[in-house]
Amino acid sequence: MISVEEALARVLELVQPQGTETVPLRKGLGRVMVAPVKAALTQPPFAASAMDGYWLAAADHRPGATLRVEGEAAAGRGFDGTLAPGQAVRIFTGAPVPAEGGVVVLQEDVARDGDTITLPERLSDNHNIRPRGQDFTEGTPYFPRHRLTARDMGLMAAMNVAELTVHRRPVVAIIATGDELVMPGETPGPDQIICSNNFVLAALAEAAGAEVRMLPIAADNEASLRMVFGLAEGADLIVTSGGASVGEHDLVGKVAADLGLERAFWKIAMRPGKPLMAGRMGNAAMLGLPGNPVSATVCAKLFLEPMLAALQGLPAAHDVRQAILGADTGPAGPRTHYMRARLAPGAGLPTISPFGSQDSALLGILAEADALLIRPLGDGARRAGETVDYIPL
Repeated sequence: MISVEEALARVLELVQPQGTETVPLRKGLGRVMVAPVKAALTQPPFAASAMDGYWLAAADHRPGATLRVEGEAAAGRGFDGTLAPGQAVRIFTGAPVPAEGGVVVLQEDVARDGDTITLPERLSDNHNIRPRGQDFTEGTPYFPRHRLTARDMGLMAAMNVAELTVHRRPVVAIIATGDELVMPGETPGPDQIICSNNFVLAALAEAAGAEVRMLPIAADNEASLRMVFGLAEGADLIVTSGGASVGEHDLVGKVAADLGLERAFWKIAMRPGKPLMAGRMGNAAMLGLPGNPVSATVCAKLFLEPMLAALQGLPAAHDVRQAILGADTGPAGPRTHYMRARLAPGAGLPTISPFGSQDSALLGILAEADALLIRPLGDGARRAGETVDYIPL
């Protein structure tokens, strides 16, 4: 068995960033940019009022001053007249200011009588004007190194960016194996269970930016496995669950080898998820996960997500954080243990408490868990109050 760290290094050697494509900005959410974009304009393009109120020249900004309102400026419709000393303009948020060197006094701070306003005796130091280019200027580059969020989309829209060059989405083919499996909505036979692995793996992959092809369940015979592997043609990554162990009906490794799999490793010193396999099959990387639902999910978190990040040109490190252990735990044993755990707010670091049962078939506990508490291989017993590492779920 190899360590988790060595297994991660080996699976990342199996993948590299995909080709690129140009997409409209509207299709950019969740994609990963290949190169920076540049702002096509300056924002704001003019000095603008930050509040509703009255614009006046700085020289007229005196306690108790009385001024005559000569016009109005609103967003999209500026005041195009000229102003003399002692004159003001009614102005609304986002409107261009009539001239440089002025002040916007809030509407609630003045007394208005017809076309005349009177300033208060105590004046604010805030000019309430957004300067030209306060947000960004023409030519400003933007190159976020993460999958694009709604906030990124809003900024690039404001920059007048219409298209993006992004990495192609990795195509992931997901194959569940086993005579015991039927799809949700079907009626299982007396010796069958519902297939859940495909759905958690598809969700994890899509959340990580992949395009998923969920293939039919492969029965526990070589002909069925060969047929379903054939349907994975063209995928960048083939992910199987089940059939990767050494039982009489665990045929994934044999069939994959017959189809050209160059195995990178098999078996990892971890709990849950020891029987994990990876390699290359033709033009695709392959990740063979355990059939146990919790084991498959934990392994996908540890290996599938980093592989998908690497396929999109992103850093592939785990998001390891620290917390305070909320309960005593025994020694980890000869394999790194990823314990399903709850997080609770703390004065500084959060508190983490592992569930009492770590049975790797309990999806209910996995669904409740906030984190995977990392118990390193060979780690001794830990006491409540110690600082430990975890991966958020």
